[in-house]
Amino acid sequence: MSMPFYVSPEQFMKDRADYARKGIARGRGLVALECEPGILIVADNPSRSLNKISEIYDRIAFAAVGRYNEFQMLRVAGVRHADLKGYSYSREDVSAQELANAYAQTLGQVFTHEMKPYEVELLVVEVGHAPDENSMYHILYDGYVMDEQNYSVLGGQAEQISEALKEQYTPGADLQTALRLGAKVLGTEEESLTAPQLEVALLDRTRPRRAFRRFSRDELATLLG
Repeated sequence: MSMPFYVSPEQFMKDRADYARKGIARGRGLVALECEPGILIVADNPSRSLNKISEIYDRIAFAAVGRYNEFQMLRVAGVRHADLKGYSYSREDVSAQELANAYAQTLGQVFTHEMKPYEVELLVVEVGHAPDENSMYHILYDGYVMDEQNYSVLGGQAEQISEALKEQYTPGADLQTALRLGAKVLGTEEESLTAPQLEVALLDRTRPRRAFRRFSRDELATLLG
């Protein structure tokens, strides 16, 4: 009688993490930048219909990189969760922190117990009425949550992009400056990304209730100059 094949728990988890990271690394990058009007999210995404950035609730946005079908399923679940809580209690009770915790629990459960981990990284951001009230939560494939300030980077080239932002990011920059910086760090050393290559949205703190605003390609071309 042959002995069953054995893999240590440490090696099993390492293999799952490597699998998820490889899948995410194949995706295009995404950055979120705090700026003077709110929080700007810039994604390398030439598609006109498959969005990486979406509205979740009044002042909350969702962004993701990785497998489209997996993060779309999570986005829809987040919208339903937020709508149900806002309807059952109060709209003010829906927060980015609560949604990030819910996503972290789901991803952690899938990573630990399912056959295949989700190949996604998520970003949940909420714009405050003042700059120091913004929230930015980066959730990894295994459910680990990072509470980030000023900027957040998702995707396969996150380390290089973070290094570039560390040198070039200026707090409180205007919309045009923040957009140009996002297009620059997501591009190559020789060339920034152009309007047809970008998907961009802003959580605008000056809007009365629904802060989410998506930019058209024509608007981006004008802002990028």
